[in-house]
Amino acid sequence: MKELVEVIAKALVDHPEEVVVTETRDGRNVKISLHVAQSDMGKVIGRQGRIARAIRSVVKAASTRENVRVDVDID
Repeated sequence: MKELVEVIAKALVDHPEEVVVTETRDGRNVKISLHVAQSDMGKVIGRQGRIARAIRSVVKAASTRENVRVDVDID
């Protein structure tokens, strides 16, 4: 899951070297935190949160294959 979020985020931003993704597992729950440069925050969130919602949807679809629940936080 971590790699998927990282690939998507790096494709969206102007400063891919500042993208940091951390993953925390607690049983079947997975928390993924995405940190990007302040200037790239709008590109990751999108208008009215559409891109952030799309990222979460893609990760949720991928998580069903592993039978885990994933929560993506954008910081």
